[in-house]
Amino acid sequence: MATRIRLRRVGRKGLPLYRVVVTDRTAPRDGRFIETLGNYNPKAEGTDKLQVDGEKVKSWIAKGATPTDTVKTLLTKAGLLAQA
Repeated sequence: MATRIRLRRVGRKGLPLYRVVVTDRTAPRDGRFIETLGNYNPKAEGTDKLQVDGEKVKSWIAKGATPTDTVKTLLTKAGLLAQA
């Protein structure tokens, strides 16, 4: 099974909130997922925007999960991925 680390929207209208999840590549954006790795709040101030479990992220990447471009950028800014 090809897995991706992507964002899943859970916020209400006008207040976007996202969960960082591991899901099957063919699953819809807000559909089934395997595991939740953290949260992303784009409207938060300062460094509170991204909260993820770094150990889980590294574990899933080691298992072959590929982050989407947006998640890759967020994780790089958080210092969890090396810049490519």
